[in-house]
Amino acid sequence: MLAEQYEAFLLDLDGVVYLGTQPLAGAVLALRRLREMGKQVRFLTNDPRPTRVKIVQRLQAMGVMARHEDIISAGWATASFLRQSDLSSVYLLGSSGLRTELEEQGIRVLEQGVVQAVVVGYDEDISYREIQQAVRFLEGGARFIATNADQRFPTPEGTALAAGTLVAAVQAGSDLRPLVIGKPGKAMFHLALQTLPPQGRAVMIGDNPATDILGAHECGLEAILIASQPPHFPSTRDFRQADMTIPDLSSLFQEGLSVRPWLPQSFAWPERVEAGVAAIIFDNETRVLLGRRADNGLWGLPSGHVEPGETVAEAVVREVYEETGLGVQVERLIGLYSDPVSQVFSYPSGLSSQFITSCFLCRYINGKLRCDEREVLELAFFPLRALPEQLLTMHPQWLADALSEAERAFIR
Repeated sequence: MLAEQYEAFLLDLDGVVYLGTQPLAGAVLALRRLREMGKQVRFLTNDPRPTRVKIVQRLQAMGVMARHEDIISAGWATASFLRQSDLSSVYLLGSSGLRTELEEQGIRVLEQGVVQAVVVGYDEDISYREIQQAVRFLEGGARFIATNADQRFPTPEGTALAAGTLVAAVQAGSDLRPLVIGKPGKAMFHLALQTLPPQGRAVMIGDNPATDILGAHECGLEAILIASQPPHFPSTRDFRQADMTIPDLSSLFQEGLSVRPWLPQSFAWPERVEAGVAAIIFDNETRVLLGRRADNGLWGLPSGHVEPGETVAEAVVREVYEETGLGVQVERLIGLYSDPVSQVFSYPSGLSSQFITSCFLCRYINGKLRCDEREVLELAFFPLRALPEQLLTMHPQWLADALSEAERAFIR
């Protein structure tokens, strides 16, 4: 049975252990049996409103054994991050419980003056004026920290709006991307694992594929989903795909169940998929044009995004001109590249995107080389046998495809 396969159990709360003030079917007995078996139990909740003390009191009132140190909440994890980052003054959009967690770790919550960070959690009474004030602090240089980004959570009355809706409002007003502390981010998982013995197999159990399952897989943990039916994800490499789906915690003790082990992937999980283009341009000596990119310092082919209303052919001509100053003409499609191992890019902002890139062989028409230093630090033509060492990993394959003179475009 599943309960015997792991030494540590990381559990979400809402939708797994309880719903509102009522425990879910089988939860109390299952947790008691895990404790009796000597298993380690930690509770990881993205609800940033209550203090850990209040969560312990709620669990104990339901008959669930829980200690203060068993609780890893998004609010407490955010306070821990601020303390470790020496961010000691914040403007808060959040509950009184979150304020208590911050203040207990030495974080001052201010309404005016100089604040180092804006912390966005959740409270039903947040006003438009408070959101406006948060945006003004961000415009003044404060860091944007979100406890979590869940858009909704389950309640006995149905789905309720969660912190992510408030985070989205501040994000829209500031045009800034927050650092999100809660699941699926790694911070809460790391805090939980730090309290466990280094040896021993751990599993995450949750009801949200986009936070509990995805976050566990990004940390290399196996993950079990609480649901009546498993959701469908088309790719076998989808991080949101649970390793096992069970209806409730009592199934941990059902004979004959085993988890399909999660195989860690060699790419970060992308938040979105985008259309991209790249150009291979040879000079008269069959040297290839490469640029050293400003965002990562690596050499690569001229490349970029497809903008709304563009064809891929129009996009590659535009990108080449913007990055290099050269006018080119598309000769043929070399290949269409989408493998996430090479086509997922993570940016300094924290955003990860998977590109579906159309790579073209292009012919020089006119213009002189010049750098757009916002994107490219330097440009040069390189002999194919003397390519720079710091070259984007997928571009040698694209060059080989271009030189193969295959009759059809490659799909990789």
